Amino acid sequence: MTSSIQTKAIRALSVAFVVAVNVACSSVGPDYVRPSIAVPSAYKEAAPGQKPVQPRDSSAQRQWWKIYGDTQLDALVEQVNAANPSIHAAEARVRQARSLADAAKAAQFPTLIAGGTNDLGLLANWELDLWGRIRRNVEASGAAAQASAADLAAAKLSMQAQLVQSYFQLRVQDAEIRLLQDSVAAYERSLQLTRNQYKAGVAARAEVVQAQAQLGAAQAQMLDARVARSQLEHALAVLIGKAPADFSLEVAPINIVVPSVPAALPADLLERRPDIAAAERRMAAASAQIGVAEAASYPLITLFGGQSLRHRVGGEKMTLPLFDAGAIRALSAKAGAAYDEALADYLSTVLNGFREVEDNLAALQFLDEAAQAQAEAVKSARESMTITNNQYRAGIVSYLSLVVVQAGALNNERVALGIFRRRLVASVTLIKALGGGWEANPAKAAKG
Repeated sequence: MTSSIQTKAIRALSVAFVVAVNVACSSVGPDYVRPSIAVPSAYKEAAPGQKPVQPRDSSAQRQWWKIYGDTQLDALVEQVNAANPSIHAAEARVRQARSLADAAKAAQFPTLIAGGTNDLGLLANWELDLWGRIRRNVEASGAAAQASAADLAAAKLSMQAQLVQSYFQLRVQDAEIRLLQDSVAAYERSLQLTRNQYKAGVAARAEVVQAQAQLGAAQAQMLDARVARSQLEHALAVLIGKAPADFSLEVAPINIVVPSVPAALPADLLERRPDIAAAERRMAAASAQIGVAEAASYPLITLFGGQSLRHRVGGEKMTLPLFDAGAIRALSAKAGAAYDEALADYLSTVLNGFREVEDNLAALQFLDEAAQAQAEAVKSARESMTITNNQYRAGIVSYLSLVVVQAGALNNERVALGIFRRRLVASVTLIKALGGGWEANPAKAAKG
C-alpha cells in the first residue's frame, strides 16, 4: 500500500514538473539586457601616438605590482591578499551571497519533511513556478552573488593599490630623510666654519645666528619627515593585518621605476574594472526582482502529498490575491524604482571610471614633463651651491648669500622627490583605474 501511494505521489510531482516546464517561458517581468552606453573611441589624455593595448585576463589575481620590480613590495602585497581584514570581510560576503543563491535554487524542487503530520510520516510540498517567481528569484540571487564576487575583486585591488602607494611614499620618505640628514650635516659644518670665522673676526655675529637658524630649520624638517615615515609604516602594518607594534620596515634606498602605463580602449574598461562589473550585476539582480514582485499578483499553486502511520494526504492549494489595498502594486513600483537606481549607479560608476583613467593619464603625462624640468633645476641649483660655497670660503660673498643658495638647492631636491612620489602614486592609481593590469614591456619603463 505504501509503495502504491509513493508511486502516485511521484507521478503527481512528475506531472506538475512537466506543467512547470511547459510554462517556463511565461516568467513575468522584463528579461534583462545590459543597457548600451555611449563609449568614447579613445581617451582624451592618452599620449599622442600612443596605441591602446589589448587587455589580459581581467582577474583581480593578476600580479600587476610586479612591474615595479621590488621583491619586498611583492612580499607585502602577498600578505595583504592573505591577511587584510577588509578582504576577509569581502570574502565572507561572497560566501553569504552564494549561500542565498543556493537557497533560491533549492526552492525549485519539492520539499520532503519527516514528521510533517501529528504522527510519524513524510510530507512532500512543492510550489509550481507557473509565473517564474522562483526562477526570477534564482536569477536575482545569482546576479547578486556575482556582484559580491566582483566586490571582492574590487576590494583586493583597492587594498593592493593602497599598500603599493603607501610603500612607495615610505621609500620616497626614506630618500627625503636622507637628503635632510645630508643637509643637516652640511649646515653643521657651515655653522662651525662661521663660528671659527666669527672668532677670527672675519664674520659677523649675524652670520652665526643665520647659520644656527638654518640648521634648526633643517633639523625640524627632518623630524617632521620621520613622523610621516612612521605613520606610513603604521598604515602598511594595518593593511597586512598586523598591529603597528608588530611590524617594521628597514630604511632602504629607493630603486623603483615609474612604468609607462598604456591604456586599453575605453570600451574595455567595462569588462576590466570589478566595480563596474559589480554595478552591472546589481542592475541585473534589480531587473529580476521586478519579475519577482509582479509574480505576487498571480495565483500561487502548491502541491502537497504524503504518508503517515494513519493517514494518506494529498492535493493542491491555490491562493490568489483579491484585495491588498495596493500593497502588491506598491512593491512592484518599488522594484522598478530599485532598477532605475541600479541603472543610474551603473552609469555613474562607468563615467567615474573614465574620469579616473583620464585624470591619471593627464597626471602622468604632465608630471613626466615636470620631472624633466625639475631635474634641470636640481642640476643648476647644485652647481650654484658649489660655486657660492667656494666664494663664501674665499670671503667673496656673505653667509646670507650662501644661505639663500643652500635653501634653494634643498627646496629643489625636495620638489624633485615630491614629483617622483606623485608619479609613482599616479601610475598605481592609473593601473587601478584600468582594472589592475595591462600588457606592458618592462624594458621600456623609465627610471624615476
